[in-house]
Formats: sequence, structure tokens, C-alpha cells
Amino acid sequence: MRNYIVGLLLLGILYSCTSDKEIEVETDYARYVNPFIGNADNGHTFPGACAPFGMIQAGPESGNGSWRYCSGFNYDDDEIFGFAQNHLNGTGCPDLGDILILPFSGTISDNNYKSRIDKSKQTASPGYYAVTLPDFGINVEITATERTAFHKYTYQNGSEANLLLDLQSGLVTSSQAIHDRVLLAEMQMPDDRTITGHNETNVWVRRHFYYAINFDKPYKVKEILPAYKGEKAKRLLLSFNLQENEALQVKIAISSVSVDGAVASLQKENPDWNFEKIRRTTHDKWNQLFQRVHVKGTDEQKTNFYTSLYHLFIQPNNITDTDGKYRGVNDSVFISPSGEYYSTLSLWDTYRAAHPLYTILTPEKVNGMVNSMLAHYKVYGYLPIWTLWGKENYCMIGNHAIPVIVDAYLKGFDGFDKREAYRAIKESSTVNHRNSDWEVYDKYGYYPFDMVTAESVSKTLESAYDDYCVARMAEKLDEKGDYEYFIRRSEYYKNLFDPVTRFMRGKDSGGNWRTPFNPMRLFHAGEVGGDFTEGNSWQYTWHVQQDVEGLIALMGGKDVFVNKLDSLFMTEPEPDKMGKVLDVTGLIGQYAHGNEPSHHVIYLYNYVNCPWRTQELIREVFDRFYQARPDGLCGNDDCGQMSAWYVFSAMGFYPVNPCGGEYVIGAPQLEEIIIDLPDQKQFVVRAIDLSKANKYVKAVTLNGKPLRDFRIYHSDITKGGILEFVMTDKHG
Repeated sequence: MRNYIVGLLLLGILYSCTSDKEIEVETDYARYVNPFIGNADNGHTFPGACAPFGMIQAGPESGNGSWRYCSGFNYDDDEIFGFAQNHLNGTGCPDLGDILILPFSGTISDNNYKSRIDKSKQTASPGYYAVTLPDFGINVEITATERTAFHKYTYQNGSEANLLLDLQSGLVTSSQAIHDRVLLAEMQMPDDRTITGHNETNVWVRRHFYYAINFDKPYKVKEILPAYKGEKAKRLLLSFNLQENEALQVKIAISSVSVDGAVASLQKENPDWNFEKIRRTTHDKWNQLFQRVHVKGTDEQKTNFYTSLYHLFIQPNNITDTDGKYRGVNDSVFISPSGEYYSTLSLWDTYRAAHPLYTILTPEKVNGMVNSMLAHYKVYGYLPIWTLWGKENYCMIGNHAIPVIVDAYLKGFDGFDKREAYRAIKESSTVNHRNSDWEVYDKYGYYPFDMVTAESVSKTLESAYDDYCVARMAEKLDEKGDYEYFIRRSEYYKNLFDPVTRFMRGKDSGGNWRTPFNPMRLFHAGEVGGDFTEGNSWQYTWHVQQDVEGLIALMGGKDVFVNKLDSLFMTEPEPDKMGKVLDVTGLIGQYAHGNEPSHHVIYLYNYVNCPWRTQELIREVFDRFYQARPDGLCGNDDCGQMSAWYVFSAMGFYPVNPCGGEYVIGAPQLEEIIIDLPDQKQFVVRAIDLSKANKYVKAVTLNGKPLRDFRIYHSDITKGGILEFVMTDKHG
């Protein structure tokens, strides 16, 4: 008996150790993240090091001067010309790429400052990037905090240890623009281990950045490279006295406010020279976010899922210094009481699913995001359209801060002044500004194409959606007159529906349809003008997120609607009739998953009693357009929106109308997903009998009760519960 008890105790100890190890491995979800996903083709993601929602995105650059290099890097390239400290993630336009550094050994001829890379030794994980430069015998490692980058270069071959510090470089749209991007440059060398300075640049936005660079070993200025015509900032060659296999460490902080702000970030976030400590701390910050969602599935499914979360949480970026100071939209310096001021707001993309997903997964960030938009309004007079580093670039159409703010309010977020928020959304919807001419819009009930010569149909449809959101907040605040006004405007979409062709179609100020009319023809204002934004009439006809039932009635009823929706997915592209717009990718017929206006359309089958079509199309999108490889995304990730679609759809529901907390049922793609919520609650999604063949939904229950509708609500999620799907291989 005694030996039996001892044996049980030993077995228990062994089991306990094994269980703890398994738990540790199972909760290290960061190991599933592959930052190289989306680096090739046109995903435009970047593989470098950053902290969640941080100001720094430090990583490699392999090209510049074209749409291919919006993030500065393409996985298919075999060379790298340096490592910069900030990058955009998944956008369709370049900027940033500040403070380019290339470590090298020996001498370089013909100003050919670049190296081949050894892809077998290129690795990346949340908060970390590493690569070997075989031309120089240098191992590169990079990590980051929210406001600082930390580089470690190990010079292996004993040759002279040099470093190119390029303060002129940055990501631009053409090769000439590199020379023109810096408007002002100031640089100081207070000692032989420090360089500080200030640049003003103008690419996508005009902005200031201040920097502080620290080296752990003294440098000598070997050479100042000749400047090209128009250049203001310097390119320095620095040399260091290193032994073979000795490492040089470099820390860089950036501020929008001052050199002092950058120095303070180094002192507070990264005061030592402990690379592994910073790497581990940032890794843990990522893991704390990933651990809010637990999934069961294959390793490939987990890789796609957690990489999608990673891309979602890279931005918006908090651009305050450690003391809460930031440079606002008018170039004045402000102080955020909360220490938060979020920018990189790609709202035309992210209002659709990314921001609704933040309300579930990172609710503690939502008030800060809304207050950042309201701070922008207080200075600028209207809400942000697309902001980068606190500056407005006016990219895209609509006023899509409105649905984000109203959605937060309707979901009960109260860390902002609701009356000020309402003033902001109302004024943004009634006072003319660069993106909106409300006098024309109100006079005609649409934007006439002879008066608004670009994107008139898309602007009308997206403004009508924003109007619906204003109406929702007005109703909740008992602003009855405003509610009636804006709800009427939300129906302006009906004025551009052609009942003969059953398409949304351009109309002039005399009420005449655009002729000739080709619903396949793709348009983008920046490229070919026309009535649509990065799309065509096939794709935009469905852009009535606020009133799907009204669109069904316009079409002529459910049967007609189904046939038209089927035609969308079955009408094959005809390049000679469509033209080409770079962002319109991921096609299934005329449906374009690679661009955001299509993202809700698959779910519309639910409204006409054909949910099985939604279910099989979701599987097709998952199989074709989300692959765990560098070219695995079918379009720009657009600051997490493509990834948010994946996460929502994997869970089995999606915000067709992303304002107010209504989610339309789809078909889950993973066996189980558990969301950890505040107050120790959980929301669980289970897919019983899910398999490759079993892609259809046989039954759905919420907390054990059959779901009678095709919707669930935000409150169903936040109060915790179990959403269970029974899957089958039969549809209908």
C-alpha cells in the first residue's frame, strides 16, 4: 500500500509537470503567428518588430517607389537595402520608412548599399525579426517597444564594422519622390554614442518626427555621402571598433513632439542594453492579447487565425509620447489625459469589421479610439477620414468615423462625452468639407455625376450609410427632428437604383442615367475617375448595409434578389470590359474579396432564405484567399480589415451592418473558439461535426435554445454564453 501511494504521488507530480508544460505551450499562441503572411503579392503587410498598437514598426525594406512597396518589403525579393523604424501594415499607399539603417562590413563600391538575404535564416515572430546578410557576414536582430526600436547587429567576419544611417530615405510613390520627401532636416551629435534630430516630411501626409539614436559603442563619422538635388537630410557612414563576432546594439526612439520626448521614451521604455529582455517583454504583451481567444483546429488554421489577430492589433497606433503629448492635426502640441491618441485610422476599411471586433476583443481601447477622433474634430471641425501620424490625408470617401463612434455608443461604451460625440457626427454630416458637399447631396438626394465628377455613386451610397448611423444616435438621444432628417437621407441610395437594369447607376443633375452604362467597368478616382470607388456597379449595388430589406424590395422581391446575387458570383470577369484597378482582387465572379465594399455581400443570402449559399461561399473564401504563406492574402490587409473578416467569419458570424451590435450568422470554420471576456466571462463557439465536407449548418443553438433568426447580438456575446452549430454535408 505504501509503495502504491508513493507511486500515485510520483505519478501525480509527473502529471502535474506535464500538464503545466502543456498549458504553457498551449497558451503561447504567439508561436502560431507568421508575420510573413501577406508580405508577397499585394497583401502589403510588413514582417518587422512592433508592440501592440505601438508607434514603432521596425523592419526590413527591399524596395521603394512603387505600389508594390507600400510596406517597404516584398517577400519575393532577394535583397534588403536596410532596416527602417516605422511602416504601414497592409495599406494601398506608402509613407513612413523613417531612419533607414544598413549595417555592413568592409567597403561598398558604386553606392550599392544593399545585401542579399539568406531566407533560410530569416525569421519573424510578434515583436521580433531576424535575418542574415551573407554579403557582409552580419546577423541582424530587431525588437521593439511601443515607442522605441532595438537593433542588434553581430559582425561575424572581422572586417571593418560600418553602418549606413540614411535620414533622407522613406517610403514614397516614385524614385524622384525620395529626394523631395524631406522638407526640413536638423541633426545633432551630442556625443560619440548619440545622434538626435528632427525631420519634416511630405508624402501621404505632411508631418514632423523627432528622433534619438543611441549606440552601445562609440562611432566615428567615416563619410557624409553626397546629397542628390533637392535633398535636405544626411546619409552618414559610421564606423565602429568591433572584434570578430562582436555585436553592435542600436536603440532608436521617435516622437511627433520633440527630441526630449524621444529621449524620454528611451529612458522609460528601454533604458538598458538587454535585447532579450525587451524581446521577451514585447512577446508577452502580444501573447496577453492572443490569450483572450482560444481556438481548436489544425496548426495551419491556428496560424491563419492568430496571424489575423496580429495584423488586427498592429494598429491604430498610439502616437503619444510617454507623457501623453502628441502633435495634432493642425501641428499644435496637445496632451492626452489618458496617454492615448490613436492614428493610422483607415476608416473606410476598418469601420466594417475591424472596429466592431475591437469592441469585443480589446474593449479597453475603444474609448481611447473614440476620444482620439473627437480630439481631431475639436481642432479640425469634422471627424477624421483617414489619419496617419495625427494628420489627415483625406484618402477614400465617406465619413466613417461616424459608424465607429455610434457603434461604440450603442454598445454602451461611455468613456467619452456623448453630447460632444453627437455634435461631431452631426456637424461632419451637415457642414461641407473636402470629402462631402452636403448642399448638393441634399438638393438632389444623391451626388450627380456631372457635379461630382468622381465616385458619385459610391459617395452617395456610403454617405447614406453614415446618415443611418447619425439617425441611430439621434434616436437614442431623443433628437426626434434630427432622427427624421437623417433617416430620410439614409434612403438616398434608392435614388440611384435603376429598376430596369437593377443596378446602382450614375445619374446627372437633370435626373438622367449615365449612358452608356457598363456595370462591369471598374473605377477609381485616382486612376480612371468614374462613378465608383475601387469597384464597379456589380460590387456597389449591394452597398446598403443599413437597409437590406429595402434593397430586396427595390430589386423586386426575394426571388429576384437571389437571382441577382447568384449572378454576382457567377458572372465571369471580362478584362476588356472591366479594365483594371489594383485593389480589385480576390474575384469570385464579380465579387471582389480583396477589397472592402464586397465584404458583407456573402452574408446577404441569409436575408432571402438561402443561408447555405453564404455557408459554401465562406468556405470558398477561406480555402482560396486566406493561405498561410507570404502570397496568401488576395488583397491589401488594410490595417486589419481583411484579417477582421477572417476572424469574424471563423467564429460563424459577421457585422453586415457594423453599427449597433447585430451579427449575421454564417458558418464557423474552426472546431471551437473561446473568447475570454471581462469579469471572467466567456463566449464559446462550437462547431459539431465540422469537416471539409461538412461545411453547411444544420442547426444553431444559443445557450441551448434553437436560434430562430439568422442574427445574434453584441449583448449575447458580452454577457457570455455558448453558440453551437451542428454541421452537415447537405445544404438547404
